[in-house]
Amino acid sequence: MRAPSDHERRPLPQAFIDAMNARFGARFSLGEAVRAHHGHDESHFPDAAPDAVVFARGTDEVVFAVNTCRTHAVPIIPFGVGSSLEGHILAVRGGLTVDLSEMNQVLAIHAEDMDAVVQPGVTRKQLNNALHGSGLFFPIDPGADASLGGMASTRASGTNAVRYGTMRENVLALTAVLADGRVVRTGGRARKSSSGYDLTRLLVGSEGTLGIITELTVRLHPLPEAVSSAVCAFPDIVDAVNTVIQTIQLGVPVARIELLDALTVKAINRYSKTTLRESPMLFFEFHGSPASVEEQAQTVQEIAREHGGLDFEWASRPEDRTRLWAARHDVLFASLNLRPGSRGISTDVCVPISRLAECVDGVRGEIEASGLIAPIVGHVGDGNFHCVILVDPDDPAEIARAEDLNRRIVERALAMGGTCTGEHGIGIGKQAFLLREHGREAIDTMWLIKQALDPDNLMNPGKVLPPA
Repeated sequence: MRAPSDHERRPLPQAFIDAMNARFGARFSLGEAVRAHHGHDESHFPDAAPDAVVFARGTDEVVFAVNTCRTHAVPIIPFGVGSSLEGHILAVRGGLTVDLSEMNQVLAIHAEDMDAVVQPGVTRKQLNNALHGSGLFFPIDPGADASLGGMASTRASGTNAVRYGTMRENVLALTAVLADGRVVRTGGRARKSSSGYDLTRLLVGSEGTLGIITELTVRLHPLPEAVSSAVCAFPDIVDAVNTVIQTIQLGVPVARIELLDALTVKAINRYSKTTLRESPMLFFEFHGSPASVEEQAQTVQEIAREHGGLDFEWASRPEDRTRLWAARHDVLFASLNLRPGSRGISTDVCVPISRLAECVDGVRGEIEASGLIAPIVGHVGDGNFHCVILVDPDDPAEIARAEDLNRRIVERALAMGGTCTGEHGIGIGKQAFLLREHGREAIDTMWLIKQALDPDNLMNPGKVLPPA
């Protein structure tokens, strides 16, 4: 059977509704408010509500929902907490949203092996709360308290990625329900394997287009013995970025390096009531033994001083560090507060570290030429940075200007050997960029995989892949 196109959303068959009601009862909803909630994310794209929502509580229930959808040619959209930035959970072709938030159990913690088995609705904060007292933590921190299933689906990363990697490196195994209702278990708890195709990495980052993740085994890391955070201001954003480049090239094992331009610092001062110097700034965090943390900090201070950095301001108490990083994570909302009523179009390029200063400086010029408001912030330790382009959601001309700015930023990054998305994923917003980045042959290969696993194109249709 063929999934409906964007222009032919079909009403749900009564037989489908009857089957779902019989199995799920009140956990199957056709209610307008429930549907509207599941058709909205943090992107700037128009809301797109599904035709129905089901709240699943186990793999067997996901299997039933998938099989029922396949029987009646109903599209299927997995949903975590709705924090995506590229329209991943928008039901652009209608269908059934499978809400996994009630699959939120930490199933096992293997402290000796430093891994945990979780259901997809477990959030990163929930997992770290469960690890309290174990001496371990889960480091992937995209800012939002996202679900681990959603983080795996979008191959999320965040502020700690420069040291601890992304979800790609930190998912050891998973269970997923495929479009034909089969349950596949990939990977294992061993730290390495040369056994067969790497199906785990295939599903991590597939954005729900190849299957629905219902269980994950994730890698844990030892809590550092010592943690130290600091901020350092710079006279110019290029000086800050060059500090980052030299720090990484010297192999300093910093845990986090975050860049904020002067406008971003101004925004978080207003929003989070901080009193930071309103100039380009780096946020640092160092992990390790007390001696190694001190050594890292001294090395970075010397590098920063060479590039005009002002004195480090240390956040030595845990509560000060928490407040500092909370302010960093609130950048999106702080930026929106610069222009009340606006929505943000968040860019997400990543470039080789040696080209980072050139790219950021060029993007700064693009923003100035555009006349738009677009604070710059980024996980620059791995070459990834963002602009939050503020637009009037009711002004199509301004949205078009912002999308043109985004296009120029992506083209600049691709010309430097970079990527159109470092962590947010493709969704519905970057399909054309995916083609430009990888070429038609690679996209055709991706379509072959999609057609093999989902021949009816029911799994989150309209996402990731541009037209074949």
